[in-house]
Amino acid sequence: MLDITTAHVRLFLHVLAATIWVGGQFTLAGLVPVLRPLGPDATRAAARRFNVLAWPAFAVLVVTGVWNLTAVHVGNASTEYLVTLFVKLAAVGVSGAGAAVHILGRSKAALAVGGALSSLGAIVALFLGVVLHG
Repeated sequence: MLDITTAHVRLFLHVLAATIWVGGQFTLAGLVPVLRPLGPDATRAAARRFNVLAWPAFAVLVVTGVWNLTAVHVGNASTEYLVTLFVKLAAVGVSGAGAAVHILGRSKAALAVGGALSSLGAIVALFLGVVLHG
């Protein structure tokens, strides 16, 4: 068996949290059409339950993201790397802020815009994370 390092654990935790944050959003979006005919309480209950998992996963993403930055010695990185990193961090911010708007919003527009921004930001952050790692 190969040696397991703290770098493996760090990356594993980051990817695991991303699967919950990003994958969970898409899973929930796929379930909404099935839940909606059961009444607004069914959709709200599923969303609330998802938030119990999603927000801790987002926190793990932030913590392991900072941990990742300390491991790659950002001060020695190229300008291209830093620009990509900045765009990724902006996408993470958009995803978190969009999710907050979606949760706190009371209008259909706030729910739609918040959900769309959260998912779009999450996808961009995920993709750029792969670019940065590869």
